[in-house]
Amino acid sequence: MRIALLADLHANREATEACLSALRGLGCTRFVFLGDLVGYGADPAWVVDTVRGFVAEGGACVLGNHDQAVAAAPSERMAPHARAAIHWTRGQLDDAQLDFLGNLPLQVEDDWRLYVHANAWNPAGWAYVTGRSTATMSLEATRQRLTCCGHVHEPALYFSQHGYPQPGQAGHFAPVPGTPVSLSPGRRWLASPGSCGQPRDGNPAAACAMLDTDDATIPFLRVPYDHERAAAKIRAAGLPESFAERLSTGT
Repeated sequence: MRIALLADLHANREATEACLSALRGLGCTRFVFLGDLVGYGADPAWVVDTVRGFVAEGGACVLGNHDQAVAAAPSERMAPHARAAIHWTRGQLDDAQLDFLGNLPLQVEDDWRLYVHANAWNPAGWAYVTGRSTATMSLEATRQRLTCCGHVHEPALYFSQHGYPQPGQAGHFAPVPGTPVSLSPGRRWLASPGSCGQPRDGNPAAACAMLDTDDATIPFLRVPYDHERAAAKIRAAGLPESFAERLSTGT
């Protein structure tokens, strides 16, 4: 089976459509969304309805911090512009869409895989996996062979193996787009596909990944899309200019 992995869609219809098309073209039959469907972008209703359709067909979706903020209330830790986008987004969604967001699980176990937005050691705390130390904390919090998460908006792959690169610390490498990585059974893995709707690694192309469960490989993808159209819609909605500018720079 080929599983599509998408994180941090952030109400970006153009990026989501481009990634879904690319992943379908690769033969994906199950779609997994790793949280933050909304926030920042101008098409929250379309994104929520699209994901809700995939979930109804057997896909999976977990709760992100922006999803929780829209369904409940924004955290005081959120930046003012992010909170403003949360309030705007809430006004764009109907009760059914808000209920869908509010009832998303914090994590989903799927055979030898764990899906979560931020991390496995405290999913509701929204701490980031930013390097080897935090990746190790997440890997040690679950016995699943593969953890898939989002939140950091950058593609990354970590692995756990006794004594490498030093005792108690995960190994790490930056994935090369389009190059499959073999998930060897002697290790446990943590994969972040990057952000579909708002990349922040200096590359404006939408990010996603595909997991092939038959041969246990995962290629990471970068998918060009019409970010100028997505940015224009952000401006037309009256959302902060910085949200639009990020799409063209990937920062």
